[in-house]
Amino acid sequence: MQKKKKTRYLKLDNGSVFAKPLKIMTMKKILIVALMIASAPMLQAQKLLQQVQQQINNATNSSGASLSNDEVIRGLKEALNVGTNNASGAASKIDGFNKNPLIKIPFPQEAKIVETKARQFGMGSQVDNFVKTMNRAAEEASKEAAPVFIGAVKGMTINDGLSILRGGDGAATNYLKTKTTLELTTKFSPIVKRAINKVQLTKFWNPIISRYNRIPGVRRQNPDLDKYVTEKALDGLFRLLAGEENKIRKDPASRVSDLLRKVFG
Repeated sequence: MQKKKKTRYLKLDNGSVFAKPLKIMTMKKILIVALMIASAPMLQAQKLLQQVQQQINNATNSSGASLSNDEVIRGLKEALNVGTNNASGAASKIDGFNKNPLIKIPFPQEAKIVETKARQFGMGSQVDNFVKTMNRAAEEASKEAAPVFIGAVKGMTINDGLSILRGGDGAATNYLKTKTTLELTTKFSPIVKRAINKVQLTKFWNPIISRYNRIPGVRRQNPDLDKYVTEKALDGLFRLLAGEENKIRKDPASRVSDLLRKVFG
């Protein structure tokens, strides 16, 4: 005689029960059920059951259990590639830096007194042209820097990827900034230098600094413009990249491939 299969029931505080074969419930689902019951003892049984089932479905869909390590890494790399392309595209267009208050490169802070004095001398237009030209150099450099920046993701390990996936807003950008700033600066510097020469930045800088340094008793100023523009250009790209990364995390419309939807969904 075939033994009848025993069905186990989950009993709620209000006396309602529902059948659930416990062998198909994971520990995570059981905990969710327990927490739901403990936190809402006064709900009607039917409403509670619907909420329990919804939470179980959500936990199953968002647990990431179906993702392989390879998919996680590929998804993060794709997200960074998408983000970098978008960020560098925004930064490299005309006025991408100059008219974006988030990343616009200002007059060097260490030489702020030079700007003040130059404007007092009636050189306001020269100062404005100098600032605009610095930003043009950053825009020009951004056209060539994107492939260098994208290449920095190749060393990402599985542990790095899992940490980034769980890290929240800006985690991937912060990881790249920590791991690659020195290397990127080394590679970015000659690009910026070429861009500075192309837009003839010193043509606007030299008259300003020469006039200032002729003032009796002032401390001579001569900031390293190549270094300054390089640092500010990289900082601007990282800021834009962080914004792109966070859009992919939060906005389903920004997940432009099945892999991105799977990893970040």
